[in-house]
Amino acid sequence: MNNRYFITFLCIFLGLAAGVAQSNSTADYDLVKTQIIEKARQTKTIQSNFEQLKHLSFLTKDIRSTGKLIFKAPDLIKWEYKKPFLYSVVFKNSKLYINDDGAKSEVDASSNKAFKSLNRMIVKSLSGNLFDEKEFDFEFSENDSAYRVHFTPKSETLKQFIQALILSFDKKSFNVIQLKMI
Repeated sequence: MNNRYFITFLCIFLGLAAGVAQSNSTADYDLVKTQIIEKARQTKTIQSNFEQLKHLSFLTKDIRSTGKLIFKAPDLIKWEYKKPFLYSVVFKNSKLYINDDGAKSEVDASSNKAFKSLNRMIVKSLSGNLFDEKEFDFEFSENDSAYRVHFTPKSETLKQFIQALILSFDKKSFNVIQLKMI
């Protein structure tokens, strides 16, 4: 697979806004985990506008992008940038379809172990199925308005590209309100 596509794909998910103050409780963790999993089972589609802030150490300002995310169970994901450029990535049936301002290409995601792991992690994060102790270590925290779960991949392949995935959930609705990939 072309490294350019893999690097582009990784850049899509880096630097999303996040941040929730910490506190913890085992009883709350079990309840929150159950509620998140139940909410995910009920969710068949997601459509959301997003703002992405990408922090790169060699730049003085973060790069701000906006767009739309679409998810349809079980594994269709479309990540579409609207500003500052037109760019979209669609995951469907182990394929990656890229539209770079009209220049279209297709990549077989199943042929690359790292890409396959990353795709699986993204689908699991959108479907609420990241609570797999074989694949992730996770830590729970909360503040007044949100729960936060910090997922760390166990796979050495995935660790090469992603240190952690941090999901924040609204305490009332259990909807994902923030996502950060490091």
